[in-house]
Amino acid sequence: MTLQIVINISIAFMWMFLYEDYTFLTFVSGYIVGILLLFLLRRFIPGYFYMRRVVNVLKLVLLFFKELLLSNLEIVKLVYKPKLDIEPGIFALPTELKTNWEITMLANLITLTPGTLSVAVSKDQCVLYIHAMDLDDDEKMITSIKDTFEKAIMEVTR
Repeated sequence: MTLQIVINISIAFMWMFLYEDYTFLTFVSGYIVGILLLFLLRRFIPGYFYMRRVVNVLKLVLLFFKELLLSNLEIVKLVYKPKLDIEPGIFALPTELKTNWEITMLANLITLTPGTLSVAVSKDQCVLYIHAMDLDDDEKMITSIKDTFEKAIMEVTR
């Protein structure tokens, strides 16, 4: 992936030199030409096409903002109810993530989403313990996190 980025930036600089126009717009157009060239020649360059990972990172960021907005709305609904009928609780989330970076990213995304908080990680790093402000069904919460955040993190890192 690093090699592809270096090649792409080199193509962008060569594009600027060929046009003899040293502006940011020329660099961006050269970068886009480089992306197209790398895409066309992707089977000759080792590794996966790096823009796939960039798209996955953007999808993860958009997913986080969507979940942030939805959880904020749920918290507002809970706060403005006349009678507070919540069931807080802690549940164990078994995870398929392996590296420290992946587990830290998942724990931070969970903590940054209102209504949930990552409490601890097991010694073998296979289970995250999460506190939820309103825990109706822990299995539903586990599948929700696995289908959203964990899946998106695995798409970015693998």
